[in-house]
Amino acid sequence: MSTDCPPRRPWFDAAISFAMAAILVTLILVTDDGPRSTASLVAALVLALVQASTILWIQRRPELAMITALTAGAGIQAIAPHVGWLGLAAAPLAYFAWIRPPRVSIWALAVGVVAAPWTLVTGGYRDLLLAVFAFGFSWAWGELGRTRWTRRQEERQRIIDAERSRIARELHDVVAHTVSVMVVQAGAAADVFDARPDKARAALDTIQEAGRTALDELRAMLRTMRLDDAGDEPRTPQPGLDQLDALARSLGATGLVVALDRAGDERPVPPDVALSAYRIVQESLTNSLRHGRAKRADVRLRFVDGELRLDIVDDGDPAAAVPRRGGGHGLTGMRERARLLGGTLDAGPLATGGFQVSARLPLRQQAAA
Repeated sequence: MSTDCPPRRPWFDAAISFAMAAILVTLILVTDDGPRSTASLVAALVLALVQASTILWIQRRPELAMITALTAGAGIQAIAPHVGWLGLAAAPLAYFAWIRPPRVSIWALAVGVVAAPWTLVTGGYRDLLLAVFAFGFSWAWGELGRTRWTRRQEERQRIIDAERSRIARELHDVVAHTVSVMVVQAGAAADVFDARPDKARAALDTIQEAGRTALDELRAMLRTMRLDDAGDEPRTPQPGLDQLDALARSLGATGLVVALDRAGDERPVPPDVALSAYRIVQESLTNSLRHGRAKRADVRLRFVDGELRLDIVDDGDPAAAVPRRGGGHGLTGMRERARLLGGTLDAGPLATGGFQVSARLPLRQQAAA
C-alpha cells in the first residue's frame, strides 16, 4: 500500500464498487447490440465484476489494479461496445489519480484518450467526445482531490514544525539561563566554601531557587502541551515584563549587575509579545554572563510608535563573546521570536566595548513573512 497517498474509507469504496457492478451488469443486459451468445454474456458479466472489484484493492496495488481495470474494460468494449468506453474504467482512473502523483497516473489517462478514436468504429463523434471527456474529467477529479489533500498535509506539517520550533526555543531559553546561573553560583560557592561559608550558603540558595523556577516553567510548558489536560489544575502563567525585576535580581546574585530602565507611556502588551520580550532579555543577559563575562548590563524598555523597543547593553568582552554568540542557537532563536511577531532584532559588538542586542516588537500583531 502506498504510504504517501490520501486515505480512503472502506465502506465508501465498497459502495462505489457495488454501484459500478450494478450499473455495468444492467447495461450489459439491457443495452442494444450487447452480447449475442451465452458465452459472451457470461464473459462480459465476469469482466464487469472484475473491473468493479478493482476499486476494493486499488489502494493496495494501484498500478496492477489500473491495468486490470483497463484490460477488463477493453474486453467489455469488444463484447458490448455500447455499454460505455472501456466499461466504467473512468472510475478506477479517478482513484488512480487520487492515489498516485501526475507523473505516475498520466499514463492511464493517455491510454484511455489515445485509444478513444476506436469508438468511431462502432459510434460517431459524439461517442468519441464522451469517451475523451469521461477520462479527462475523471483524471482531473482525482488529481484535484490529491492536490487538496497534499496541501492540507503540508499545512499540517508546517504547523507541527512551527510548534516544534517554539517548544525548542522555550526549552533552550529556560534551560540555558538556569544552567548558566547554576554553573556560576556553583563556581562561586566552591571558591568561598571554606573561607566564607555564608557566601557559599547564599550561592547554594540561589542555585536552589533557579532550579525551582526552571521546574515551574517546564511544568507549565508540559501542561500546555498535554492533549488530555482537562484544565482542573491551575496553570502557572508564562513569564512577561512583570518578571524582569525578578530576573535582574536572580542574575545580580551571580555577580552580574542588571539595571532596568523603563521609558515611555506603558500600555497593554499582548501575552505573546510580553513572553518574547522576556525571553529576549533573558537570553541576552545569559549570554552576557556566560560568554561575555560581563559585570554590568543595562536593559532599556521603551514604548514608542506602537512598538516595544528593547536594548540590552553589557560591558563584556566582545572579542570573546562574538564567535560563540554568533555560532549558537541563542541569537537565532531571538531573531526568530522577533520575526514571528513582525518585528526585528539586531545584535553585535559596540565600538566602545561590550555587546548590544536591540529588538523592535510591534504591539499590534503583524503577519510574519
